[in-house]
Amino acid sequence: MRKLIMWNLMGLDGRFEGPGHDIAWMADAWSEDMEALSMQQGEAMGAMVFGRRTHDLMASHWPAAADGPEANVAHFMNTLPKYVFSRTVERSDWSNVTMFNTDPVAEITRLKAEGGKDLYLFGSADLARPLIEADLFDEYRIGIAPLLLGEGVPLFKQWAEQRKLSLLEARPMKKDVVLLRYGRVR
Repeated sequence: MRKLIMWNLMGLDGRFEGPGHDIAWMADAWSEDMEALSMQQGEAMGAMVFGRRTHDLMASHWPAAADGPEANVAHFMNTLPKYVFSRTVERSDWSNVTMFNTDPVAEITRLKAEGGKDLYLFGSADLARPLIEADLFDEYRIGIAPLLLGEGVPLFKQWAEQRKLSLLEARPMKKDVVLLRYGRVR
């Protein structure tokens, strides 16, 4: 069975998007070691999982980045399979996208059971909530940036039950980012 892993970068105040879904602040936290981590994770990915808003942000950036300084990351962002959950959008012009308007818990449970390389969820706080409630995440990888966004979208939204996690790794990165990896307590 493959794992579902959350990978996100957020400010110290728990927000991963600023006002108006702005993610431009992430460029200030990006460094060579973040790129190396992204490449390492890209090798382990079987597919990426997005909600519709995160898909739209990613789809507007990565195809154009294929010929720029982010070409290494853009390659796997553009070529890997992407599973997008949306109640309103039925198709995408980005490569290798499968759209779902079904129950994300049932669909992710099915995709995990298929086996293969791991599934990685990026951004997508609204999508993450029911997956957290269903205890489907095997691991949380969170990069904490030295920044207080003040306004914007929190990564973790309220859910019904407490989740106890176990620290797998705490690693300082360049630009004062700290990578935290947590796994489920079984």
